[in-house]
Amino acid sequence: MIGKDRIFSTLEAILKKSPAEQTEAVLIGTTSGLTRYANSTIHQNVAETDTKIYFRTSVGKKMGVASTNSFVPEDLKRTLLNSYYLAENQRQNPDLPELPPKATYPKLQTYLKSTASFTPKQRADKVKRIFKKAAKFDLDIAGSFSTSQSEVAVVNSNGVRAYQPLTGASINVIALSPDSSGYAEGLSRRVRDLDFEAITDTAIRKCLDSKNPKEIKPGRYDVILEPCAVGSIMEWLNYIAFGARQFHEGTSFVSGKIGKKVLGENITIYDDGNDGGGIAFPFDFEGVPKKRVWLIQKGIAKGVVHNSLTAKREEGQSTGHALTPEYPEDPMALNLFVKGGNGSLRRMISSVERGLLITRFHYINGYLDTTKALMTGMTRDGTFLIKEGKVKHGLKNLRFTDSMVRAFSNVVMLSRERQVINSWWQDIGSLVCPAMLVKDFNFSGKTEF
Repeated sequence: MIGKDRIFSTLEAILKKSPAEQTEAVLIGTTSGLTRYANSTIHQNVAETDTKIYFRTSVGKKMGVASTNSFVPEDLKRTLLNSYYLAENQRQNPDLPELPPKATYPKLQTYLKSTASFTPKQRADKVKRIFKKAAKFDLDIAGSFSTSQSEVAVVNSNGVRAYQPLTGASINVIALSPDSSGYAEGLSRRVRDLDFEAITDTAIRKCLDSKNPKEIKPGRYDVILEPCAVGSIMEWLNYIAFGARQFHEGTSFVSGKIGKKVLGENITIYDDGNDGGGIAFPFDFEGVPKKRVWLIQKGIAKGVVHNSLTAKREEGQSTGHALTPEYPEDPMALNLFVKGGNGSLRRMISSVERGLLITRFHYINGYLDTTKALMTGMTRDGTFLIKEGKVKHGLKNLRFTDSMVRAFSNVVMLSRERQVINSWWQDIGSLVCPAMLVKDFNFSGKTEF
């Protein structure tokens, strides 16, 4: 960790030397440790420390971006000048906005010393306990456990001075037998908030309950999607639907439908970087403060997320969703929440006459038809038959192919309890999802495992 004061003083000194009309510096520094395991054996333990600094400069209506992973002043100045030379040789972009102005940010507790100081030995000790418990049931364990500390800073020539230190801890556990598997995960900024016992017990129980899986014909079934399954769908909906670029290109299922009903009345989706119920992060990579953005409210399309460039095209304001400078056209929601309901997983199961319980999906392809959110993917690590309100036995995995617009219009129950789900943007956001009971979810194929 370089620290706020040193980052600001160094980058401010470099920006003063910029020949550009406007200049921005973005710093992302991370120290992370990862423990991977398979066959109930730790097979990899790695640590990485890296710092990346982006410079974005504008000359008239032209912009250049360059980056370095050296915090040496001479290297920073060289990178700044590279971005300036790139800007000089770009085409004019009439939509290019001015850099954001100075702002204030809410104080969020996103850095925990207990997580930052968590050692490889402590990770190994936690994992060994998981192995020991699984061995009692003759099960193997696979997965990974990571801890990290990061810092993000944005400094620009218009007065933006944003800095946030971060920590993160995540674990996933897959329990395996010769013919079944079970999965559970946890994510938090505070490592001690991870319930290792509950995560382990869930993975083991799912693996044991899905032994000797039976086949079932593809077709339409009432399904209960647990939060991990909902999260993987939401991650794809985020890619294809909730950003301004997708909206304006007409590829989103909400394109041209703001103010109209697009999903079921019980579906509300929003993004809020300040909500501590998820992995909060108070500003974007332009230094714009995050605020709550309603994407879907009671089934009605309400809006999409913007950065400064897409907001200018609409003569509006950035919602605080800029990614790093190499993605100037692609704002993205990184703190997604799906509002829960009044149900519970137990109540959902008891209400199903004949259907399926899905732990999670993998290998999802959400590009089949983005205007309908048509996706395909596989079930994994715990697929079960429900009959007469009870979970009967495990099933061999199935392939689904369905429109998520149709599926999310057929949700008949949502759980009150929600789970924080991991994603690729781990330290700066998350997905917070309930379980869902969906009518007539379509499965298009089956597997032999």
